[in-house]
This record gives sequence, C-alpha cells and structure tokens, in this order.
Amino acid sequence: MDKEIKTWLFDIISAITEIDSFFEEGKKIFKNYSSDLKTKRAVERNLEIIGEAVKRILDKDDNISLTNARKIIDTRNRIIHGYDTISDDVIWGIVINHLPKLKTEVEKLMNE
Repeated sequence: MDKEIKTWLFDIISAITEIDSFFEEGKKIFKNYSSDLKTKRAVERNLEIIGEAVKRILDKDDNISLTNARKIIDTRNRIIHGYDTISDDVIWGIVINHLPKLKTEVEKLMNE
C-alpha cells in the first residue's frame, strides 16, 4: 500500500483514538458530551481530520473502500463551512454509531 495512504489511515486511527480518550473510562454519555464545549470542539476537530484524510485517500486511490466515505467527507465540510448547522445529536450519532465501524475497517486496511 502507498506510504501516503498508510499515513492517512494512521491519522484516522489516531483521531478516533483521541476522540475515545475524551470520555472517562470509555463511558460515553451524551449529557456529559453536550455540556462540555471543549470536548465538543475537540471531537469536531478530529472529525475534520478524519474527513480530510478520507478525502485524500479517495483522491489518491478510489479503489479503497470505506463505508460511508462520502458522508464522512460531507460531515467534514459541514463542520468547517456550515458550523452553525451542526447539532450535538448528529455528532454524537457519528461518535457512537459510525466511528467504531470505521476504526475496524481502517485497522483492516492497515494490516493488508
């Protein structure tokens, strides 16, 4: 696999790991997230990084398959350009429902 692609895959894993580290002992509680501005901004920043890394990967090799890749990129764009339309519920849904699957897919790609 291309060295740049491996670097971007590593960036995705690092961002997901960092997001997970924001939650005490792995306890992900929406109320705690939504009431902590620093955590919300840190999560959003890491989602921007993930979206940019996915975009770069697909630009370099469109044969790499990541579930919801287009939605990941669109979320990045929305956070950056439509920051005032981002809801805590949407971001939370991504953290809880989509990042674990993305992490598994990226780890698999890194081991190929």
